[in-house]
Amino acid sequence: MLSFGALSFAAPWALAALIVLPILWWLLRLTPPSPKRIGFPAIRLLFGLKPREETPDRTPWWLILLRLAIAALLILAMARPVWNSNPTTEKLGDLLLVLDNGWASANGWQERQAVATDLISAAGRRGGKVMLLTTAPHADGSAIALRNMAASEAASLISTLTPQPWPSDRKTAREALNSLSMAANTEVVWLTDSIASTSADLDESLAGRLRELGAPRILATSDAGLPILQLPPRRDADGITVKLVRPMVGAGQSVSVRAQDREGHGLGTTEVAFAADQATATAHMALPLELKNRVSQMSIDGQSTAAAVALLSDSGGHKPIGLISDNPSQGQQPLLGELYYIERALAPNNEVRIGDLATLTAQPLSMLILPDQTALTGDEVSKLKQWVERGGTLVRFAGERLATVADDQSELLPVRLRRGDRAVGGALSWSAPLHLAAFPDKSPFAGLQPIQDVSVRRQVLAEPDIDLGNRTWARLSDGTPLVTGAQRGKGYVVLFHTSANADWSDLVLSGLFVQMLDRLVLTSEGIPPVQENDTKPLPPAAMLDGFGRLGPATATALPITPAELAKGVVGPRHPPGFYGTATARRALNLSPAIPRLAPLGLASEKMRLGATVDLKPLALLVVLLLLLTDQTIALALRGLIRGRWSTAAAIAVTFGLAMTLGYRPAQAATVPDSQIIELTQTAHLGYIRTGVPQVDAVSKAGLVGLTSVLLERTAADVGDPVAIDVETDDLTFFPVIYWPVTASQPTPSQAAIAKLNKYLANGGLILFDTADQNLSGFSGGDGSAASARLQELTAGMNLPPLRPVPADHVLTRAFYLLKDFPGRWVGSTLWVEVGQDQVNDGVAGIIVGGNDYAAAWAIDNIGRPMFPVSPGGERQREMAYRFGINLVMYALTGNYKSDQVHVPAILERLGQ
Repeated sequence: MLSFGALSFAAPWALAALIVLPILWWLLRLTPPSPKRIGFPAIRLLFGLKPREETPDRTPWWLILLRLAIAALLILAMARPVWNSNPTTEKLGDLLLVLDNGWASANGWQERQAVATDLISAAGRRGGKVMLLTTAPHADGSAIALRNMAASEAASLISTLTPQPWPSDRKTAREALNSLSMAANTEVVWLTDSIASTSADLDESLAGRLRELGAPRILATSDAGLPILQLPPRRDADGITVKLVRPMVGAGQSVSVRAQDREGHGLGTTEVAFAADQATATAHMALPLELKNRVSQMSIDGQSTAAAVALLSDSGGHKPIGLISDNPSQGQQPLLGELYYIERALAPNNEVRIGDLATLTAQPLSMLILPDQTALTGDEVSKLKQWVERGGTLVRFAGERLATVADDQSELLPVRLRRGDRAVGGALSWSAPLHLAAFPDKSPFAGLQPIQDVSVRRQVLAEPDIDLGNRTWARLSDGTPLVTGAQRGKGYVVLFHTSANADWSDLVLSGLFVQMLDRLVLTSEGIPPVQENDTKPLPPAAMLDGFGRLGPATATALPITPAELAKGVVGPRHPPGFYGTATARRALNLSPAIPRLAPLGLASEKMRLGATVDLKPLALLVVLLLLLTDQTIALALRGLIRGRWSTAAAIAVTFGLAMTLGYRPAQAATVPDSQIIELTQTAHLGYIRTGVPQVDAVSKAGLVGLTSVLLERTAADVGDPVAIDVETDDLTFFPVIYWPVTASQPTPSQAAIAKLNKYLANGGLILFDTADQNLSGFSGGDGSAASARLQELTAGMNLPPLRPVPADHVLTRAFYLLKDFPGRWVGSTLWVEVGQDQVNDGVAGIIVGGNDYAAAWAIDNIGRPMFPVSPGGERQREMAYRFGINLVMYALTGNYKSDQVHVPAILERLGQ
């Protein structure tokens, strides 16, 4: 490739033909134009006749210049000129590309991939090879090595790379370049993550070696894209304290930190403010004990790195559970004993011990369960009270004795009880057994789905109290408490207002009972492991990827010893994540392995993606115009076009005809006229082209996968998905448009906004996917980068308020019965337009989610899934497909499923 600043030639060898221009000048100069024919009568009339016009014996000089210009432009067009708005110092040879792919590169990774692809494409156009060096250790533990490959192979490899959840190793990368020798015209580029190594000498050493190999360009991200690190949070009596570190001081900065449990449910947020001259900031998130002990991870909104996520061990250790029995030597009577169902609900996932109170309290226990029939003496009550106040959790169940003696051991009850019980047909009775109501948001059971098949026939009632609502963790459908809890010292007392067997209710027969007990186990304080016994390696349970997303353990992850975990040893063999058993997970965070967070101390230029324009079509169009002009002039010189004004008019008509032939409507670039008829024959799913090749490829593969599933499972006739340019394309043909949100895509123009508003007004549906688990809302936003970018893209659109998809929305039953809407990830709320009951047959025009749906749907050329889904695996992918089918059927059929005639069938299906 030959480059002149912004102008370059992909086939510079064609420019050699310019040497023939002097020869062409000489030939054209000696070649006269064709003679002009003049009609005359008899020969005698020629005597004394002087012709008014004489035919020159040479071609006019200006015509020679015109034809030389035509030849020169044709030669330049064959040389494939390219204009780059972001000119680089492209050389004639190969490309050495050093790419940081450690944890700090995750912020803006898609843009980093796009710049790398642009550099590789430029090397391919000039016929050069690509030498690629990634600075992070490989996931399989293999050493960092320099790879030499063709440009096409390098571009394919770049599209599959993802950031690693551990630091880059620039020392090893420097060693990989020691034996490299290359031509002097090789282009050297370092795409850095802008974060310094543990020692500045390591960065300078790598940069110095690159200077020895050539004049390197060091491309860095903007200061706004620098990552923020979160140190391991600290639990205290009132909640959790978080501490953040940023690489640069400067203006004040405020970020939001979100607490989540192991299922991904949000438990709270707190704002952390950096002072203008401070690189660290601390904040405290106040949480009650039942929520504090459920916190599994803390993540920084707007940050997509493994260092922005801090994992918390399960309350500091394992959680053995004691079941108090008067006579532990005798087994429980099957199906009738009070401890029978409790033991079977807890045993598969927990360490359960049965004994009397004295034996159990002498052991380190996390939770004790007291059935109704077990009687305690006064000393035992006092001992149990002290055990709770020191941090234990006591779970009690009601029964005949507690119903008779309402004030029995009142200090070990969360609420005051009424004397007597409430039963069907009793003194305090109701006409029929009651079912469970939805769990309160602040309850440890929040997020669990109450089962309507569970009925309660008897219960112990609580006395009305001003604080009863705050202590109620589960209710019946009439509002009476079913489970209550209260804090006693550092511990908790919990009461099930029904029995521990099936005498009073069906709760113990359901899977919900197992889930509720598991939640109470998670809420309880753990027993810290004894350090001298920590010799057994802990197996990997769940791992963080480079973007800070928690998923299944990778195949290359190895068990870690407690000593290594305490030291914070992070790398390919021990990625950050959880290690241990499912009920006693211990956290390995990335941040302790980053002792120094500072910006790269090297001179660099800002990384930006330039727009490349191929000038060959334009050059050929100009050649066509000049050829037609030359032909018009030749006709005039031969006398076939008479008069100056006629010649000028002919030239003008020629230019107009050429421009008409060269003009194409903008829509034809994406949807030619030949496809418009095909688009009207069947429905097609569309996706917005973002300009980021990797994102657009995933969008296409995702809609291809969803289309194939639609054709297989439904009667919908759906064609191949179509890429859409929102600025130029007609949106009329697409019932559903998938819009991935990226940081680099341009904001729509006013004309595009008007087109989008018209599309939505006419019944179109757009699914915005931020692929960001931290998106908690659209209306008002949550301060995350994804939410802010989404609001920028939709500025000017006529959008009503959004709300989370309610349980009775048509989208939950358009084809499949759904309760949630997972994609490649889970945890992001799906938001839907409010107030669409009376327009467009109830179809919402805007749906916003962040679970990366296209990646879950995406398939390759032979139909295999392209990306893993986390944490639910293939079952989660199936549910993602079902959501996609529901989405398309919802757009095509409208409020069909809300028709009352279908309610009995739907209720029957739900009952199954």
